[in-house]
Amino acid sequence: MDRRSFLESCSASAACLSAAVAVSGASWASNARPKEYARAVLVDERGDPLKAAALQPQANYVFNYPFEATPVFLLDLGKPVAPNTLTTEDRQAYVWPGGVGSRRSIVAYCAICAHELVYPTREVSFISFRKTRAQRGVQDGLIHCCAEHSQYDPARGAEVLAGPARQPLCAVLLEYDPATDGLAAHGTLGGELFDRFFEKYALKLSLDVGPNAHRPVARQAVVRTLERYSRNPIQC
Repeated sequence: MDRRSFLESCSASAACLSAAVAVSGASWASNARPKEYARAVLVDERGDPLKAAALQPQANYVFNYPFEATPVFLLDLGKPVAPNTLTTEDRQAYVWPGGVGSRRSIVAYCAICAHELVYPTREVSFISFRKTRAQRGVQDGLIHCCAEHSQYDPARGAEVLAGPARQPLCAVLLEYDPATDGLAAHGTLGGELFDRFFEKYALKLSLDVGPNAHRPVARQAVVRTLERYSRNPIQC
């Protein structure tokens, strides 16, 4: 799905949901709608545009977006991923558009756990996608956070399946160019937690990222494997 098709799909879905919400007497929150940020082409570590075909299915990739200090999981789930209707912590509905790419199998989510804001750092990552289950009964094919064992299904918009998290991971919106097999990030969808994240980790981010932690990412974002992004991915 290209960016234009995605926006048209979102508009149609949002119209249907808006009508349903209006009948119930509720109202939409701003974080339940797509939020546009600067467009960033995804590139490899050499700075070349990343090809979707280069992604290894069911492997963890990470890039920073929409800010220099906010990590994102990029996943090729190896199968078509359909849209899903989800809700934020404050019960606001939104329609996640599903996967992109030639097989509609590529998804992206903010890699900040919706419970305690655990995220991948340079030293360690307690949250990651698990191709196969781990020792504590983690299901196959889920994003799992070791801090309190929240589990998210990336094939359903990062819907919460277990643990204390109260909302899905915030989705990062991707556009796909079939002519070049390229990918670009252009916004988010769902419950953003960036303000809480920057407040909680102000000191650490200032040490790790410096004064640019809040700087918006623009033009391009470098994609790395989780093993190259974080020195010690934890398998709990």
